[in-house]
Amino acid sequence: MKKGIHPENYRLVAFKDMSNDNVFITRSCANTKETIEIDGVTYPVVKLEISNTSHPFYTGKMKLVDTAGRVDKFYSRYKKK
Repeated sequence: MKKGIHPENYRLVAFKDMSNDNVFITRSCANTKETIEIDGVTYPVVKLEISNTSHPFYTGKMKLVDTAGRVDKFYSRYKKK
């Protein structure tokens, strides 16, 4: 890496897909307060609502992800009267 172009906190971070509990590790400078232990090593963890392991484009399956009742709220707001 070139010196001086990356932030100081550029490190290995675990990203966890909350819809299917898949975890992958990559380098990131994302801020997080939580940690997770994988194979005896502790990593900061960033929780995702959807990733490539659960997105319909990659899986080929239609899955409705409802976070905090937003879909129900949408349907109730725009239902036919």
